[in-house]
Amino acid sequence: MLSYLVRRLASALSSIFLAAVLVFAALLAIPGDPAEIILGLNASPEAAAALRHQLGLDVPPVPRFISWIGGVVKGDFGDSLNYRRPVSQLLVGRLQVSVPLALAAMLIACLIALPLGILAALRQGSWLDPLIVSFAQIGAAIPSFWLGLMLILLFSVELGWLPAGGYTPWERSPAGALRSLILPAIALGLGQAAVITRMTRASMLEVLRLDYVRTASAKGLPRRRVILVHTLRNALVTIVTIIGLSMAQLLVGAIVIEQVFSLPGLGRLALTAIGARDYPLLQAEVLLYATAIVGLSFMVDVLYGLLDPRIRYS
Repeated sequence: MLSYLVRRLASALSSIFLAAVLVFAALLAIPGDPAEIILGLNASPEAAAALRHQLGLDVPPVPRFISWIGGVVKGDFGDSLNYRRPVSQLLVGRLQVSVPLALAAMLIACLIALPLGILAALRQGSWLDPLIVSFAQIGAAIPSFWLGLMLILLFSVELGWLPAGGYTPWERSPAGALRSLILPAIALGLGQAAVITRMTRASMLEVLRLDYVRTASAKGLPRRRVILVHTLRNALVTIVTIIGLSMAQLLVGAIVIEQVFSLPGLGRLALTAIGARDYPLLQAEVLLYATAIVGLSFMVDVLYGLLDPRIRYS
């Protein structure tokens, strides 16, 4: 298992470095001069050149990348061109919004999807199966921003139970922070629940048709043991994969929901950075997303090895 983890970790670190190179190169190709954007349209060429030199934008790309990646390794992402503050401080503040939102959305998705997917597979052919499949299809077709607006109309405007938008910091009021994330988490989680329900059902049906499951039932083992030990454990390999991919989508897809609910998360910060050509902030955000996705893939690989030993030995 140790050699398996070392191989996967080396592969993950290589992917993150490659992502850093691609992010840096891609941002160099974006048209627009950050110095001219900061100073405005009426700025003189001399003032723009002076600001460009002050920000280090006149340094050739290769030395600039080496300096940037060296700082990233030490946890220093540089200073934001727009906010004039360390990028790491900005990211830490926004992570307190985006990470709890994504985790809450995934928790809601799993609590809904796993029981429904397993139930649909076990009751295939009954009236319950097409009902759950229809729910999954409708859930996958509804855009999260539209669902967010409907939730605001129902729970905020009509019932007045939850805030329509805005965010209360955790240090000021944990209960207030939780209340401000409930509706966005539901809007994000329901769409992913539909996808995970369909994959859970399909994976369970595939395993239920295998010979060893029928043999276990023929030997007289209790049905609960056959389902939980012999079927669900093997079906989890596929389910874990789709949950890992869904978590990555939640982190990136929260950009739209954060706009709908006026949440000061990573998504709004990314949009501001794009508009201001704030290269250090944008580089750090994209690298953070890439690292999160690679990290989730690494965790999924580790779970693969735990669930199916044949994978880590191959």
